Amino acid sequence: MKLTAQFKKGNKFYIARCPELGVTTQGKTLKEAKKHLKEAVDLHLEAMVDYMIEHGKVRIERGKIIEA
Repeated sequence: MKLTAQFKKGNKFYIARCPELGVTTQGKTLKEAKKHLKEAVDLHLEAMVDYMIEHGKVRIERGKIIEA
């Protein structure tokens, strides 16, 4: 899966966004904004997988995700 990372300089902070997931964060520097975006995307995807597992959409067998 390819995701887009968008960065914009605001007045005080850099704004970082992944439009495909609707994830937005910020950082004082561009480097910090990139780090925060990676962390936010990782957490978002992890939460999506947890939700899908809890609601019977997927299951995990031998470390692989299987569609239910």
